[in-house]
Amino acid sequence: MRAFILLIISLVPLFTSAQTEEKLGNPLAEISLQNLDLISFDTKDQLFASTISGDIYLFSADGKQVNLFSPARQGRLNQLEAAWTVNIFSFSSDLQEYRILDRFLNPLAEKGFFLADINLAKAATLGNNNMVWVWDESDLNLKLLDFRRNQIIQSQPLNLILESNDLSVTEIREFKNRLFMNVPQTGVFIFDNQGNLMRKIQVKGINKLCYYNEHLLWIADNKLVAISLTSNETKTLAELESPGGIYLQIGQERLAVVFKDKVNLYTTPDWIKVLN
Repeated sequence: MRAFILLIISLVPLFTSAQTEEKLGNPLAEISLQNLDLISFDTKDQLFASTISGDIYLFSADGKQVNLFSPARQGRLNQLEAAWTVNIFSFSSDLQEYRILDRFLNPLAEKGFFLADINLAKAATLGNNNMVWVWDESDLNLKLLDFRRNQIIQSQPLNLILESNDLSVTEIREFKNRLFMNVPQTGVFIFDNQGNLMRKIQVKGINKLCYYNEHLLWIADNKLVAISLTSNETKTLAELESPGGIYLQIGQERLAVVFKDKVNLYTTPDWIKVLN
């Protein structure tokens, strides 16, 4: 009996180590930026970062500043997207306008929403085929805008569909022909490419949507957490060495964690790449 107890005790460290969470390790680079707000990777792992005044910085995959765009009209951005192969998309609810730039941060289009019958855009994202999805809080409609013709293609009222009195939408993003709507107090709603509700993910408190290999990832209690969109399994992936992480974004071979006034840049670890 005594030998059996000693065997169990000797195995405890093995079980403990097997359950130990992964670590991100030391960052590849640390980018300091006063009044940092939003970040986004492009397809070459270049990092675009905006400040609360709407300036957009471009950093290389190694964290070195490459370019800067400072708009004539200053305003905080609600959306910054660089994952499309050609263009950079930004949207400001304060200014009620969106802007499309090329890879060198040269403006290609800058438009407001008023002429397109959108009265209070609170969230917007670039979709396929030159379309812009817009959440119009004035009538609680999800609208699809052809920005080249400045014309609403379709409009979907959501107050009845979602059966919720509190639609405090903070962000919408299109991933693989699906539209994700983040309502931190309620969860994440997923629509098809026609704006039809598919399902709801019961996860609250996500600061910024981060999609990778059919998973949503976010930071909670200083830990990196993921939920599978196929199985609904939620798992803790890693504990952050540095406290104060707000949200993360993942590129091709880079992962970035946003803190107040800085970004820690990492090589995407293998234990994230194997998510499926």
